[in-house]
Amino acid sequence: MTIGHRILGKGPEKVIILHGWMGDHSAFEPVFPFLDEDAFTFAFIDYRGYGASRDMKGEYSIAEICDDAVQLADQLGWDRFHAVGHSMGGMAVQWLAAYFPERLKSVVALTPVPANGYPMDEDTLILFRSAADSAEARGTILSFTTGQRLGRMWEKRMVERSFATTTPEAHRGYFEAWMGTDFAEDVDGCELPIKVLVGDNDPAMSADLMWNTVMKWFPNAEIEVMSNSGHYPMQEIPVWLAQEIQSYMQAHA
Repeated sequence: MTIGHRILGKGPEKVIILHGWMGDHSAFEPVFPFLDEDAFTFAFIDYRGYGASRDMKGEYSIAEICDDAVQLADQLGWDRFHAVGHSMGGMAVQWLAAYFPERLKSVVALTPVPANGYPMDEDTLILFRSAADSAEARGTILSFTTGQRLGRMWEKRMVERSFATTTPEAHRGYFEAWMGTDFAEDVDGCELPIKVLVGDNDPAMSADLMWNTVMKWFPNAEIEVMSNSGHYPMQEIPVWLAQEIQSYMQAHA
């Protein structure tokens, strides 16, 4: 079965986009009007249990996300492509860099979970694990990771979208995957070009965390702190984000 996806554009540079934990590829919709569809072809993937792949069962692992992405690239006839990933998807693009480096031209990691996971204390674990079934927990996480700046209506809309585009089983499984997966030893020293983007209002995936993880593993990494953004730059600063991503990929075409 082909993983669910949406294609935008018809350009020569091929791009696979991997979304985060809280919802499917539609989180990127604010970016769509600013994509250069003559220069790029974008494949926005929905993971198993999410969006257009909602009815597809799986093991809900980082490896499975990447295997599905590479299989889609094969079906599309894409020998090499750029990989962009947000949060959990940011961990997945590091997996692609570790195990499929020959397929990649460049990597963009948006507020990424590092390749060694994200350890949590017991109270935080309880909150995140409860989010599979609790709208309140999802809202709390969304608000915290955006610096409590975006207000009740944004939070409400994101929670509604999250429940509409995910199954509890997948949401629960993917949390354990991005929290507990560790492949840092295998990605350490990867020479692919990677741009790491973190929000100045994201207390979780901070610049300090990136300097102590991703920036150590990738010798050709660049990092930029995004002003006026938290964990969801595609929602918070879509025009700037679209331009930044596309400029970086064009430089590594």
